[in-house]
Amino acid sequence: MGGPAMTGAASASFTADDYEARMERAARQAADAGLAGLLVAPGPDLVWLTGYTPTAVTERLTLLVLAPGRDPVLVVPTLEAPDAERALGASALTLRDWTDGKDPYAVTAALLDADGRFGISDNAWAMHLLGLQRTLPGTSYASLTEALPMLRAVKDAAELELLAAAGAAADAAFEEIRSVAFAGRRESDVAADLAGLLRRFGHTPFTSRSSPPDPTAPTRTTRSGDRVIERGDMVVLDFGGLRDGYGSDTSRTVHVGEPTDEERRVHDLVREAQEAGFRAVRPGAACQEVDRAARAVIEDAGYGEYFIHRTGHGIGVTTHEPPYMIEGEEQPLVPGMCFSVEPGVYLPGRFGVRIEDIVTVTGDGGRRLNNTAREMVIVD
Repeated sequence: MGGPAMTGAASASFTADDYEARMERAARQAADAGLAGLLVAPGPDLVWLTGYTPTAVTERLTLLVLAPGRDPVLVVPTLEAPDAERALGASALTLRDWTDGKDPYAVTAALLDADGRFGISDNAWAMHLLGLQRTLPGTSYASLTEALPMLRAVKDAAELELLAAAGAAADAAFEEIRSVAFAGRRESDVAADLAGLLRRFGHTPFTSRSSPPDPTAPTRTTRSGDRVIERGDMVVLDFGGLRDGYGSDTSRTVHVGEPTDEERRVHDLVREAQEAGFRAVRPGAACQEVDRAARAVIEDAGYGEYFIHRTGHGIGVTTHEPPYMIEGEEQPLVPGMCFSVEPGVYLPGRFGVRIEDIVTVTGDGGRRLNNTAREMVIVD
């Protein structure tokens, strides 16, 4: 489960009892999945389960060991044990430290079933996994995303509150960026303005923007160029980040000056598709139904080949995590799940449109966590 980990700020929202309940639930889910336990390296899963972020992530092994029916143990370098003890406070975790020059895998192996199959963090270092396999050749491993894709997917009330606050802060940033001059400025300058607004509203931000000639660029980094925005450009703003450890991610498409009839038509089409995806959100529906609903609108209008990505991704302590709104994902929606609904149409060399909201599943449908205008916004 990738993406940036939540910062220590969010840990103040949760108690030792909250983390203990999460670890117990994770251990039960591991047993239900036929696993002997979970091995959690530094990263978003460790923070979500324990509230602990090592002061420095190095080549030294740090690993949380969760096994059904056993107390959780955090293996840490002796050098970092005092920091871990202070950070974990009244946690139910037991610390097991190891000293430089000793074998950390032997320390960890003593906690594991020698013939077990374990879920391990996606971001665990290969050298650590190989060290465990060498020490316990009878063990086998699966990535946490493969073994327990829904581990963090269903949010509790406190998590939903943090996600809603992050969404509202991103919305506030958009309301202010609308009054910023676009024409005659570099994309990177507008992006810097937007990032500054996100920081002012409490975020550690990401930002991207896309105007011709490359509206189809699939990653944020490829859209951060020095191209000068011109009147007549359609600009996709894809922005958000982490606020108090929980993510925001929203997209709005603005037009610099008056749009053409075709640009209005495509923008309205994407807005209709986004609404259809949102209306498909309800408990028990498969994730793929959200993708199908949004995609059908665009395909029926003859633009299907220009919708080149999934309709959505989960969000929580990372900005991209399960569940995914994509064909073939049959995981049923459950109240408390949070994910994006973000269809788009991208006409190569001309313009692109994306509209994205974060949505949470409620008892009878869905609730948007982004509430800025979805109609076309005209900027100067």
